[in-house]
Amino acid sequence: MKYFFLSLIVICLLVVGVFGFRGDKFSQPPIRIFPDMDEQDKIKSQKPSGFFLDGMGSRKPISGTVPNSGDNGILPVEFSEGRDGYYYSGAHEGTYGNGMPEELVLIDESASTALLGRGEDMYGVHCAICHGDAGDGKGVVGHYFSKANVVVASLYNFPQSSHPDGYIYHVIANGKGNMGGYKHNLPVRDRWAIVAYVRTLQAAAK
Repeated sequence: MKYFFLSLIVICLLVVGVFGFRGDKFSQPPIRIFPDMDEQDKIKSQKPSGFFLDGMGSRKPISGTVPNSGDNGILPVEFSEGRDGYYYSGAHEGTYGNGMPEELVLIDESASTALLGRGEDMYGVHCAICHGDAGDGKGVVGHYFSKANVVVASLYNFPQSSHPDGYIYHVIANGKGNMGGYKHNLPVRDRWAIVAYVRTLQAAAK
């Protein structure tokens, strides 16, 4: 037993000798077993950097690239953040409107068919699991929600006369009730494509 206590004393002395007492000051950087990301390989905005030849941390965009929020028409994917107008909000001066926006450029039947095809695809990915393939609210999630007395809305209850296209767009983007919004998942054009496809499902159900 005495060897155990001797060993314990020696170990304690070694630990104190290496790491020191709490509050001691050292001239060398501390030994950190868990650095907790105190030091990271990153450059804060507007800070200099010795990594680059000019010493500047802020860099210009690489030639030929387009920023994700680019509004110059080169990048067709938008998520409507901070933008106004019917195309981005579904509303005209605070009132929900009907019809497809001019920005969709539905100049002929092929363009409209392509939009509906895209809407069908996106509806299948994001909406059908709750609202059902036919839009009747009898999807997989709707089936299990019914056991908890939670009703998934049938899309047939949102006709264009009482629920304008802009309103459907707004619900897709921002959600309503138990439904979360999809504005971070669906670009603006895909939201309108789903609106068009929902109207097709409603027409087919009549």
